[in-house]
Amino acid sequence: MSALIQVNDVWKTYQVGEQQVHALRGLSVNIEKGEYTALMGPSGSGKSTLMNMLGCLDTPTSGRYHLAGEDVGLLNDDALAEIRNRRIGFVFQTFNLMPRYTALENVALPLVYAGSTREKREARARDVLEQVGLGDRMGHRPNELSGGQRQRVAIARALINNPDLLLADEPTGNLDTTTSLEIMALFGEIHAAGNTVVVVTHEEDIAEYAHRVVRLRDGVVAADEHKAPNPA
Repeated sequence: MSALIQVNDVWKTYQVGEQQVHALRGLSVNIEKGEYTALMGPSGSGKSTLMNMLGCLDTPTSGRYHLAGEDVGLLNDDALAEIRNRRIGFVFQTFNLMPRYTALENVALPLVYAGSTREKREARARDVLEQVGLGDRMGHRPNELSGGQRQRVAIARALINNPDLLLADEPTGNLDTTTSLEIMALFGEIHAAGNTVVVVTHEEDIAEYAHRVVRLRDGVVAADEHKAPNPA
């Protein structure tokens, strides 16, 4: 069976003035459907570049990236936008919520772009808000919610299209310790329900929740550890 994510000998090179900077240097990694993986690495290791590539926000300079069997490098901008909306759910450190919209409206937004009717998108938004424990906060705007509640809204929005991949970039970076534990427990529940989860983090205690830790250094995979998950 093909992996959900197949990254094969990928290079990413940026031109900075007269100098070429190699952010990824022939990196290869596969992630199977249903895996829970943490990507780690120091500043300059290539983890942000790899995250952007996995999320179809960027494409390789050379090498191949297949997501669910599709060669991402062959797609134009419109096709990349479609794959991001249909196959990938994003969770960001800064939540990226629309301040004037309610939790329900923020969560439903991807379905507006997908062309769903208002009734269908609101029904689905209610379902995922219930799933993340915010059934009683649907009419609240972001400034009326705590940081943890805002991140739950962001997670619900990421789940609304039933994505193949849930990609989280430092999802607890703006949260206190107690709230971070609650959010990571929620990711555990989402994974247990069958979702593929990739978390980008620099925090060892957050990576402990994953079943696999891929460590990057100088644009390549330095270590790939499969382990028992944190029972918390």
